[in-house]
Amino acid sequence: MTDIFALLYLWLKSAHLIFVIFWMAGLFMLPRFFVYHQESAIGSAESELWVERERRLIKIILNPSMIVVWVLGLYLAYEIGAFKEGWFHAKMLFVLLLSGYHGWMAGYAKKLAGGERKLAGKKLRLLNEVPGVAAAIIVILVIVKPF
Repeated sequence: MTDIFALLYLWLKSAHLIFVIFWMAGLFMLPRFFVYHQESAIGSAESELWVERERRLIKIILNPSMIVVWVLGLYLAYEIGAFKEGWFHAKMLFVLLLSGYHGWMAGYAKKLAGGERKLAGKKLRLLNEVPGVAAAIIVILVIVKPF
């Protein structure tokens, strides 16, 4: 790596991690929003406030963060030759699962906005653990590189 690229790489890696933090924060917040949303009466002013909060979280924080994480992550992986590493394949599996979880949560937000409330608060609280477990596994894969 040239000195300029080495410096750029560190900035891009830093940006990647910053946006991972933003994305994860949003993934932790959204199910909590859903719990509070479901506790409000359908069609009430409070319910409408939760619809708007959820929409903003998804559109302003979650979606842009996920896109930046993917773009920078794939670029960084390419630059270090990670595509042939076993740990990276496992990491990608968990990032894909988190992305699917993100999409499912965004879909559930639309259902809540339409008045559908299919999940109990307890189940939503349990779903809140998904990103934490995935993040722990991903960090171990990236730092320890067990295979």
